[in-house]
This record gives sequence, C-alpha cells and structure tokens, in this order.
Amino acid sequence: QVQLVESGGGLVQAGGSLRLSCAASGRTFSSYNMAWFRQAPGKEREFVAAIRWSGGDTYYSDAVKGRFTISGNNAKNMVYLQMDSLKPEDTAVYYCAADRVGLLSTLRLLATYDYWGQGTRVTVSS
Repeated sequence: QVQLVESGGGLVQAGGSLRLSCAASGRTFSSYNMAWFRQAPGKEREFVAAIRWSGGDTYYSDAVKGRFTISGNNAKNMVYLQMDSLKPEDTAVYYCAADRVGLLSTLRLLATYDYWGQGTRVTVSS
C-alpha cells in the first residue's frame, strides 16, 4: 500500500517562501508521476505541478509557473515543492499525489492519481 505524507505548510506573508515535502513509501516509484494539487476554500482541487519519476521532467500550472519548483529525490522517495513569491491566492490545502501509470498525457488530471496524502495547509497573508 502506498502512503504519502506531506509536511512543511504554515502561515507566511505575501512575497515569502515555503518548502513542502512529501514522503512516499510502500512501493517502487520509478515509473510514477508525482504531483502536487491544491484546494482553496470553496473551490475544486486543482493541479499545481508534477514530476515524472523516470526522467525528471517537470510541469506546472500557469498560476504557479516561474514561482514554484517541484523536485524529487529518487533515493529517498521524496518530492518537494519550493514555493517562492507567494500570493494570498496561493492559500489552500496542498496535496501530494502519485500516479502509478505515469502517462504524460494525463498528468494534470485529478482523476489520474491513485494515491493521495492527507494534505498540508498553506496560508498566505496580505
């Protein structure tokens, strides 16, 4: 059984930075896509960023491109989300997700992901 555990959320002022971590366990993730999604109050969960475990290619939503960086450490089964230049609209619960099939065509789709963490809350004050 795959387990994903996020950490690193908190309260930060606009313009600040946070680094989220996701610890993955239970399987070999070499062929997986790993992603971060977020859900703001009253809104649907949305794609933020993804990394393909095989090759390390990264993908971002337009809302965070240039401000957020996703990275991974294969040896430690860790995925990170470095968030810089944070804005109040980045306030949300951030979820780590794993897709065992690992297709490029579907890595932005919520339904693609098989495993989810419990989420970590990020609050950006203005």
